[in-house]
Amino acid sequence: MRLASARSYAVISVLAAIVTILIKTLAWRLTGSVGLLSDALESSINLIAALTAFWALGMAAKPADRAHSYGHSKAEYFSSGLESALIVVAACGIIWAAIGQLANPTPLQQVDLGLALSLVATGINAGVALLLMRAARRFRSITLRADAQHLLSDVWTSVGIVAAIGLVHLTGWSILDPLVAMAVAVQISITGFRLLSETANGLMDRSLPEQELRQLEALLQARKGSGIDFHALRTRVAGSRRFVALHVLVPGYWSVKQGHDYCEELEQEVAQLLDPCHVFTHLEPIEDPVSWQDGGLRWETEQS
Repeated sequence: MRLASARSYAVISVLAAIVTILIKTLAWRLTGSVGLLSDALESSINLIAALTAFWALGMAAKPADRAHSYGHSKAEYFSSGLESALIVVAACGIIWAAIGQLANPTPLQQVDLGLALSLVATGINAGVALLLMRAARRFRSITLRADAQHLLSDVWTSVGIVAAIGLVHLTGWSILDPLVAMAVAVQISITGFRLLSETANGLMDRSLPEQELRQLEALLQARKGSGIDFHALRTRVAGSRRFVALHVLVPGYWSVKQGHDYCEELEQEVAQLLDPCHVFTHLEPIEDPVSWQDGGLRWETEQS
């Protein structure tokens, strides 16, 4: 499946979350398993996160305006930030429920049917997670990536819960159910804090990933020479967009048109390399001793 926009994939995530919530809630009600309850709670987070992703992707797609000169792409970080916080809150709720079950363990009911329903929901999540991961790479969307990572985490925890409940059914050790629920809570908490860290990096205007930065540096190095050089390179990432700013040093005898045409050509090459990317260049004469004091290439990748 190849949809036209990142927001279309968020709709799929919303629909999948609704279906899996219904299935997992039914499985929990049939069995009374706190492990399956934790699974249903995590799917509830998936729904809230998917709805937030739908809003954030719509906001991020808006063009720049007078009040937001650099566009609205950072709206994606609201979605990933909210999702990470909800994951941690759900983990606390799961642990609370598991503690109660440890104090008063109860035998599980209709285990076979409950596990079958859980596996169906797990299959749906796995398919949607792989779809979202491909879309996240295609659109370079932190929102879709966060949603996909959470769904994949949900898949593995669901598999663990199903295995544990199967053991409870075979051995009669009811204590395994709340213990597995606690393990699930710890695992999804790790996912939540990882997403929170990624969100914080985005809000702090982190520069390009190292691989992309090296590609950009290689392009500029290949263009250097014959009286042309570069310095004051700055980059940042905001959601799916990349921003690059640099000073272009050219021979002082060039005409304004020559310098302008050269900068336009360079901007197009950088934009194609890092698509989608906004490129800003500042033209200077290479003979200027103020802008080019040491005669060497000065790379500045910190954010302004």
